[in-house]
Amino acid sequence: MNRLVLKFGGTSVANLERIAHVADIVAARRAETRAIAVVVSAMSGTTNQLVEWTRGAAGPDLHGPDYDDEYDVVVASGEQVTAGLLALALRKKGLKARSWLGWQLKLTTDEAHGKARIMGCDNPEFLRSVDSGEIAVVAGFQGVDDKGRVSTLGRGGSDTSAVAVAAALKAGLCDIYTDVDGVYTTDPRITPKARRLEKISYEEMLELASLGAKVLQTRSVELAMNHRVPVRVLSSFEGPVPSPNTGTLVCDEEQIVEKQVVSGVAYSRDEAKFSMIGVEDNPGVAATIFGALADAGVNVDMIVQASAKTEGRQNIVFTCPDRDASHAKSVLEGLGKKVGYESMTVSRDVAKVSVIGVGMRSHAGVAKTMFQALSDKSINIQVISTSEIKISVLIDASYTELAVRALHTAYGLDSD
Repeated sequence: MNRLVLKFGGTSVANLERIAHVADIVAARRAETRAIAVVVSAMSGTTNQLVEWTRGAAGPDLHGPDYDDEYDVVVASGEQVTAGLLALALRKKGLKARSWLGWQLKLTTDEAHGKARIMGCDNPEFLRSVDSGEIAVVAGFQGVDDKGRVSTLGRGGSDTSAVAVAAALKAGLCDIYTDVDGVYTTDPRITPKARRLEKISYEEMLELASLGAKVLQTRSVELAMNHRVPVRVLSSFEGPVPSPNTGTLVCDEEQIVEKQVVSGVAYSRDEAKFSMIGVEDNPGVAATIFGALADAGVNVDMIVQASAKTEGRQNIVFTCPDRDASHAKSVLEGLGKKVGYESMTVSRDVAKVSVIGVGMRSHAGVAKTMFQALSDKSINIQVISTSEIKISVLIDASYTELAVRALHTAYGLDSD
């Protein structure tokens, strides 16, 4: 049976009027198949309010083993409310529907409360219910750990819930409805000439999501790629039935006939650059530095190591999220004697700009084009990192928009 999964984000279910509109969309999509599951987020702003309440109750030491499980109980309730309201709206339209919470769905996760990872989703009763024609309205963002406790998947986790449900149902398509009509070559607010992509590969979307594009949660793309779930990004603010060539399909690279050398330009202002000067050039020093940061939960990104002016010393430069900069600095200051660095500076007014495209694998000169375009605008590059389908540079944050526009034009991405 052809099964379909639809997911609606917080702005799509922001109030009762929007929920009624979502019910219209779901009813219209019934013409395609009778086997439909709908995954919903909390109503816009609800999760923020719930988080504030948990902080008010728990005080400043909110996170930790004594708090995280109950934090999840509170913040997961937002999706429960939306699921119940949408099920009622569908019943009002004469459709058979019921809500499913994470524990009822048996969407199992690990015990990392607040940022749990999905381990499986296996409930034969859920499959039978969907195939019977009953619309399943699933509360996203939540699951249950091995101890039977409610767990949440982190911000944007409803995307991951939707892909997990689609994988469990072996759905032919997972439509993610949001407030934008697809994935664009870059942020249209910065570059009005940005254009919507009809298709993008899993690999490209994964890079875009991890590099600052906020259309899909990174882990949802990773899960879709692993299970080969076709994902389409659509706007819930348009008509009930998607018109042809609407939205952006995230799919296998082989399904894309015309591959651009560069498919998109992404940026992130949430960056901090650490420069450790005169670090002892001994085996195990890098392992000590980055091991301590990993143990502290600091995610390190760009890393450059080079010889220092002083013999027997090296310089190490790396980036991490700006929100973790203060914590990372205190960790490194505690390592002073172990790694013996001469000085350390932290630059927080920086931004990361990246170009992404599977076409890079077979085209030379991609880096040259990037560096020349930035040079022409007198933008200095501080750090460079590359992968098979990505080039990222760290620049002064004040040049972010100029760099994005220059690169978008340099790679021929501007719309006609």
